[in-house]
Amino acid sequence: GKLKQFRHICTRFDRIALNYLAMAKLAAVRLWLRHYESAA
Repeated sequence: GKLKQFRHICTRFDRIALNYLAMAKLAAVRLWLRHYESAA
């Protein structure tokens, strides 16, 4: 659900699956880092 905060992923601008997967991974890392920093 939190990945939908990223408009690029939610609307799936990239039609190429590899680009879409890369953007999803980047968004997941950003969410994880935000969570990790707030816990420290």
